[in-house]
Amino acid sequence: MNRKPNILVIMADQFRGDCMGNAGHPDVKTPYLDTLAGRGVAFDNAYSACPSCIAARAGFHTGLKPEHHKRVGYEDLVPWRYDRTIAGEMAKAGYYTKCVGKMHVHPSRSLQGFHHVELHDGYLHALRYQDRNTYFEAQRNSDDYYHWLRNELGVDADSIDTGLECNSWCARPWCYDEKYHPTNWVTDRSIDFLRTRDPEKPFFLFSSYLKPHPPLDPPKYYYDMYMDMDLRGPAIGDWETTEDLEKYGAIFDSKTGPKDSFLIKQMMAAYYGLVTHLDHQIGKLIQALVEHDLYDNTIIIFTADHGEELGDHHLFRKSRAYEGSSHIPLIISAPDSLIPGIRRGERTDSLAELMDIMPTVLEMAGRKMEGLDGSSLCGILKDTKKTVRQYIHGEHSYLDLSSHWIVTEKDKYIWNCATGKEEYFDLEKDPRELAGDDGKHEDRKKILRDILINELEQREEGFVEDGKLIPGRPYPPTLS
Repeated sequence: MNRKPNILVIMADQFRGDCMGNAGHPDVKTPYLDTLAGRGVAFDNAYSACPSCIAARAGFHTGLKPEHHKRVGYEDLVPWRYDRTIAGEMAKAGYYTKCVGKMHVHPSRSLQGFHHVELHDGYLHALRYQDRNTYFEAQRNSDDYYHWLRNELGVDADSIDTGLECNSWCARPWCYDEKYHPTNWVTDRSIDFLRTRDPEKPFFLFSSYLKPHPPLDPPKYYYDMYMDMDLRGPAIGDWETTEDLEKYGAIFDSKTGPKDSFLIKQMMAAYYGLVTHLDHQIGKLIQALVEHDLYDNTIIIFTADHGEELGDHHLFRKSRAYEGSSHIPLIISAPDSLIPGIRRGERTDSLAELMDIMPTVLEMAGRKMEGLDGSSLCGILKDTKKTVRQYIHGEHSYLDLSSHWIVTEKDKYIWNCATGKEEYFDLEKDPRELAGDDGKHEDRKKILRDILINELEQREEGFVEDGKLIPGRPYPPTLS
């Protein structure tokens, strides 16, 4: 047995923090994720500080907050040039490092410190435009899953043969045999790594699943499972308006959900189907660890880059401060022999963020590092009452929807930095953000506003002048 534990990080793309049985969801079934939670510690207040794919993953890979890794919104084709990454530092700690699945970096084949990457980024518009890419960057050449799929099913085979789009709420079952689904591919290639790894070294495996990110295309079994259920509807609060929904709710890739009630049901059933399909594939990966005699010497971390609104507040996709978008799952699961004293089966209210995974994993590997914004969560695994911070500062550049927010274990303050609009939610009493600001929390809002002012005071955008927040400043998705 290796002296150092093997570490498996499983990341899902666009996976809501509430969509697990162990998190109390009334409809979604996730027996294998529930097993990981029962075997470890689940973080009920984990967040993505910049909830869209590229920026969120930059925080994971670097251990830095958005202001410091410079990605504060979504922008393709910006080179990734970081001196220190989680994979590179794990390699220095003596680990054999491998990524299977989504990286979403640029150039797309950049290793970012991994010894090897088997890539599937999902459908990316920026790498599909015929007039913008070299042969090397064109996705159907550079992405390993697409290359494999064409070898299996023919030169024209694609993941969008369902007719669904990669940011759409349209839904239907997967059109090929389940074994060709990208979720199965990541599992199968991760399992093959267990066969081909260097047995003399501990491993750091990053199994990075595209799903439940759209296209909303689960295998038929999982789609039918939820279409046959009476599902709880989206979170619609007393502060909502339907103006945007009426304007955009019939557009297949709109930032709102659909306005048709049957399409809403299909959207939710397909998303939940993707979640349970992913859960069962994680179960297959766990069984492979058992068969390779690795399960009891492997720490497993499950998380996501960001969430999905899924019709909450008449919204779809991510990038906003609301819980569906910014709240993510985080489970750290391990036997007591690897983390003595771990509070298995417990949940913690401690705030956690993606940048915390790098220092946590490095500590598990016996390697500590200065200069990271994230904090190791290892102490919380042994005392779930501990905390590493009092608040998280979140942000996202998103045109007129751009915002900054402060979230604590109990509440959330949101400032729209384009318009100046403020929102407040008492998450302890109202976790689905159903109650609008009733004007009874002005003292608390001032405290959180002052925290945000302090966070933004030195920012290059000029968000603060004379101690006040100033809306309307230019806010590009990548800082200089």
